[in-house]
Amino acid sequence: MTNSMSPAETVAAFLDLMMKKDYDKGLAYVTGDVEYDNVPIGKVQGPAGIRAVLEPFFGPTVSNEYKVLRALTDGGTVILERLDRHLLDNGWVELPVTGVFEVRDGKIALWRDYFDAATIISKWPAG
Repeated sequence: MTNSMSPAETVAAFLDLMMKKDYDKGLAYVTGDVEYDNVPIGKVQGPAGIRAVLEPFFGPTVSNEYKVLRALTDGGTVILERLDRHLLDNGWVELPVTGVFEVRDGKIALWRDYFDAATIISKWPAG
C-alpha cells in the first residue's frame, strides 16, 4: 500500500484482500477512525469494528469474490456497483451491492454498503 495508489486502486486492493479474508493486510488500507456503514444493518468505527462484522460473516464461506459492474470515481470518492459472491458448502450466494468509499491520504476513511438484507439473510446459514 502506497500513497501513490489512486483511490480506485486503494479500494480494489482493500476489497481483494478482504474477500480473501486477509484481515490484517486488508485493514491496513483503512484509517484508524474509518466508518463502516453496512446500511441495512448498522455502523461500526475503526478497523476492529470492520473486523468484528466481517470475520463472523465470512466465517462459513469457502471462497469470496466480487465483480464490479459499474464504477465511478470523483476525487477521493469511489462508488462501485458490485456483485458480491460467497461460496458456502451448499453453493454460491450472490448479493448485489453498491459501495461508497471515501479515500483520505491514501486510506479508506468511509465505507458504506447498500444492499437488500433480506436477500442475504434468506440464503445465509444460521449461526
